[in-house]
Formats: sequence, structure tokens, C-alpha cells
Amino acid sequence: MRYELYYWSGIQGRGEFVRLALEDAGASYDDVARTKGDQAMMPFLHGKHAGALPFAPPFLRAGKQVIAQAANILAFLGPRHGLVPASEPAQRYAMQLQQTVTDIVAEVHDTHHPISGDLYYEQQRTEARKRANAFCEERIPKFLGYFEKVLDRSDGRHAIGRRHSYVDLSLFQLMSGLDYAFPNAMTSIRRRTTRLRALQQRVAERPNIAAYLATERRIPFNEDGIFRHYPELDER
Repeated sequence: MRYELYYWSGIQGRGEFVRLALEDAGASYDDVARTKGDQAMMPFLHGKHAGALPFAPPFLRAGKQVIAQAANILAFLGPRHGLVPASEPAQRYAMQLQQTVTDIVAEVHDTHHPISGDLYYEQQRTEARKRANAFCEERIPKFLGYFEKVLDRSDGRHAIGRRHSYVDLSLFQLMSGLDYAFPNAMTSIRRRTTRLRALQQRVAERPNIAAYLATERRIPFNEDGIFRHYPELDER
């Protein structure tokens, strides 16, 4: 099956979690907005199509199905491309972990838009500093400490059992995004995230991922996406 991935052009955002899974699996897909523009998503967002109605991108078209929300898309792709174990408990656990990734990604967004997504960062800079400070001091260690325990309870190398999964790919993206947005905060807890660091390196070296990261299709992190680097939000 050739998939169609719909996500905003010009940023990695939440679509990158899906993109990494497709790339790692060697799946055939069209990154629609990057070739046809963001307007290609509008018929779906306005309900002018058959199938389920997405609230926002990312969403994936797979045959006649339209599947939205990054975690839900990954739960769909995982069993079809060997990116999750076959057992139902393992798949539920993978979804649980992916939803936890979703939680911290939402908190990352709120460090630079703590009041409203409809306001510019410059209009909420004071509040952003307070939110980012709490995030760096409390939330990053809490979330990453949890994922360190997840790896420890597994085999120390993978999130799910003894095999690679889409959760590993998402943890790679999470670590990479946090490194970009909060380099000082991430350096300060480096000794407490040794398993996550090792996983991050292993994922980057997977053949399909390494090839993808070397292409222009891997858009660099920037200040329009979720992971943004504002030095004043990373003062340590």
C-alpha cells in the first residue's frame, strides 16, 4: 500500500513521529503537503472527503481510511510493518508509552505558547520564561526519568521487550527535539539519561533512518515547529 501523509510543510512537528516510522519501515508514501502545498489538506479538514474527519494534521490516508492523531497512526502502522510486537498487551503498552510521549510534546509546545497558540511568542515571553523554567527543572527530569525506567524494565535497549518498535523511534525524536530546544537543560541531566542516549544513537544508525537523516526531507528543527530554541527559555 502507498500511503499519503498529510502534515504542515516547512516543519517537523508531530508529523515527524509518523514520518520516522514510515521511513524506518521502508514504506512507500507521499508527503502530500510538501509536494502540493498545505492547501492540499483543507478538503479533509473541512470534511469534503469520505471517511473519518480529522481535527488537525497529522493524518494518514491508507486506501479508503483516513487516520488522524500521531499515536493512533503509529498504532495502525506498527503491526503492519513490524514496528510493534504481535501480542495485544504489548500493543496496548506501546500505545500507552506513545501517549506519554504525546503528553510531554504538548508540554514542550506550551513552554513557548503558555497562554494561547493564537498569540505570537513575543506576546507571551514573560509567561513563557516561567513555564519553560518549570518545565526544565521539573518536567523534563520526570518524563525522561520515567522512560529510563521503561528501558531498564525491558532489556535496557528497547522500550518494548527485546525488539525495536515505533516507540523507540519516537523516543529518538523526543530526545533530538529536546536537545535542540533546551541544550543546557539536557546537558545538566545527561548522566541520568544514559539509556535514552544510547537508544538515540542506535536509532540514528539504523540504515533507513540514517539514510533519511542525510536527506533534505529531514527538515531541520526551527522556530516554527514544536521544538523551538529560544536561549532565554534555556538559561541555567
